[in-house]
This record gives sequence, structure tokens and C-alpha cells, in this order.
Amino acid sequence: QVQLVESGGGSVQPGGSLRLSCAVSGSTLDWYNIAWFRQAPGKEREGVAVITTSRDPTTYYKDSVKGRFTISRDNAKNAITLQMIGLKPEDTAVYFCAATAHLWTEKWHDAAEYNYWGQGTRVTVSP
Repeated sequence: QVQLVESGGGSVQPGGSLRLSCAVSGSTLDWYNIAWFRQAPGKEREGVAVITTSRDPTTYYKDSVKGRFTISRDNAKNAITLQMIGLKPEDTAVYFCAATAHLWTEKWHDAAEYNYWGQGTRVTVSP
């Protein structure tokens, strides 16, 4: 059973930076496609970024975060990080990491594609 635990959320001013981490346990990180999703109050959960399995690692990003967010693997820590810079108020949300062993990359942003979820970490961007 794969377990995911997010950390690193917090409150920052616009233009600030945060680094989120998703610690993976119960299985080998290399076997899973890992994504970050976020959910703002009153809105649907949306895919932010994904990194595919290490056999053929590829990253995909939501258009609005391209150039500002970077997803990466830390195999030594069995974790996935999301480095966020240039944060905007519209980035405010609870951020979740999610994992699946099998992913259609054209559906990477679809929450239904993922089997395992963390509990989330809150990010607040305000003046």
C-alpha cells in the first residue's frame, strides 16, 4: 500500500516561493507516476504538474504554472518536490500529491487517473 505525505505548505506574499515535498512510502518511487493537484475553496481539484516513472521520466505542467513551478524526483529521499516561485494569490489552495502505476499521459491532469492520495498541505498567497 503506497502512502503519500505532503509537507512544506505555508503562507507567503505574492512573488514569494515555497517548496512542497511528497514523501512516498510502502513502495519504490520509481514505479509510480506522481502528480501534484490543488483545490481552492469552491473549486474543483486541478492537476498542477506530473512526473512520470523513472523508466522514461517526463514532466507536464498546467499552463498557468509553467515557468514558475518545477516538479522533480529525489530518489535518495523517496520523495517528489514541487518548487514554486513567483507565487500569485490565485495559487492559493490545498495541494495534494497523487500516485498511479499506470498513466495515460494525455489524462495526467485527471484526478480519476490516480489511485493514491496524500492528505494535502495548504498554500496561502496574500499581501
